[in-house]
Amino acid sequence: MSTLARPFWYVGGTMHDDARSSLGREALEHVDALYDFARHLAGNAGDAEDLVQETYARALSAHEGFERGTNLRAWLFRIPRNLFLDGRRKAKGDPMQGGFDTINPDVAENEELLRDDLELDRLRAMVAKDIETALAALPEEARTVILLDLQGLTEVEVAKVLGCAVGTVKSRLSRARASLRRALAEYAR
Repeated sequence: MSTLARPFWYVGGTMHDDARSSLGREALEHVDALYDFARHLAGNAGDAEDLVQETYARALSAHEGFERGTNLRAWLFRIPRNLFLDGRRKAKGDPMQGGFDTINPDVAENEELLRDDLELDRLRAMVAKDIETALAALPEEARTVILLDLQGLTEVEVAKVLGCAVGTVKSRLSRARASLRRALAEYAR
């Protein structure tokens, strides 16, 4: 899990409206999960940070649209998903895709090792890379449903995020899991 500095994600200076302030505080509880989701969608840390920042900006500006008592987590996860999809649609017609700011060097994050074993660390990196590759190879809908499931959302919450029926979520999740099992079959031996 990523650990982000909370003040970076605080959107807005003065919050005159108590409802907006309350929503902002509650929404910040989900920042790490939203960042992880955005990181997998976008494929790099910079774009993920932009997605999360825009998510909070939109959530706070549209706080009247959030109905108290409904699922804030599902409402929040829907925002970066829609932002990402909108960005991809816009980028399809943009001849200037890419550039220097999209270069993502493979830098190891500072994580504690379970054991001080260089070989074990290398093995973890290989497995993580294979999992990331298998996830990236999934169709967008399958990858999204897997990532939302990994974030701990229920099937009902995922259905709200994706704007589809729970049965659709169940079938997509089943097919996505089967695809991942096939792609990662060598680890099952």
